[in-house]
Amino acid sequence: MSYFMNSTRTTRTRGYTLIELVVAVGLFALVMTLASGAYLLMIDLSRQTQGIATGINSLSFALETMTRSIRTGTDYNCGAFGGDCPSGDTRFFFTDASGVDISYDQQGSSIVKDDTVPLTDPSVTIESLTFYVTGTGTIATGDYLQPHVTIVVSGVVSSGPRQTPQPFTIETGATMRGIDLTVTRQL
Repeated sequence: MSYFMNSTRTTRTRGYTLIELVVAVGLFALVMTLASGAYLLMIDLSRQTQGIATGINSLSFALETMTRSIRTGTDYNCGAFGGDCPSGDTRFFFTDASGVDISYDQQGSSIVKDDTVPLTDPSVTIESLTFYVTGTGTIATGDYLQPHVTIVVSGVVSSGPRQTPQPFTIETGATMRGIDLTVTRQL
């Protein structure tokens, strides 16, 4: 009698061990924590950037309003003595297109129109405001230049969730649009 042996092989399927599972979950948790932190950091930076952009837009609007009025105005002068101030002054006076006398200067940390109307947002702190005026003389006095105003503003914008101050210095200019052909004879 012959016995035919049926040998069966046992195949064993291998699964994850507990250590492998703990390592995989740990790596996944670490990657997700880093990704979440980066996401929250990006949200914070976005809010801070939006706050600074809002402050700069406010300053830009104030300067644009000033230069538009100055361009269409006449009778430029600055300082207590009027006329040109090539070395700069903190106050500027002119007559606008409607014939109204206008003044711009710095009061505290804001740019102010006519000593009462603040033009800048509270998030913008003005540290220095200087007006340089040239060409206000007449032809009779030998001045053939068109009146021109250069405005230099410096300060900080602190806006956003952390109120991080961002310094700035801006220079802009305005030249009178009307023809400056005032001739005054001295007798």
